[in-house]
Amino acid sequence: MNMLERKFSSSVNHNEAVVKMLREDPSSAQIYLNVALDEIYEDQGIPAYLIALRQVIEARGGIGEISAKAGLSRQQLYRTLSDNGNPTLTTLMKVTRAAGVKLFDSTVR
Repeated sequence: MNMLERKFSSSVNHNEAVVKMLREDPSSAQIYLNVALDEIYEDQGIPAYLIALRQVIEARGGIGEISAKAGLSRQQLYRTLSDNGNPTLTTLMKVTRAAGVKLFDSTVR
C-alpha cells in the first residue's frame, strides 16, 4: 500500500484528549490545575486556568453534576467558566471542592 492509499485517522481534538487523560488518570487533575495556577500571571493565564478547570469538571462528571454538587445553576457555572468569566474565590472553592480537587495543593508534585 502506498502512502496515498493509506487511511489516516482524523486528528484528535486537544480538549477531548485532555479530558480523556484526566478521566483515565484522575490523580493527574490536581497536578494539571496546580500547573495552570502557577501560570496564572502569564499573559492569558486566567482564561487558561478556567479552561483547565472546565476540562477537570468535564472529566469529573460534567457541568450538570458539578454544578449540582457545588450548589450552583448550570448557567452560573457556564458563565463562571466562560472566556469572560470572572469567578469569585468563593465560587472557585465551591466548584473545585465539588470536582474533588483543590485550588492549589502544595503536597502534589
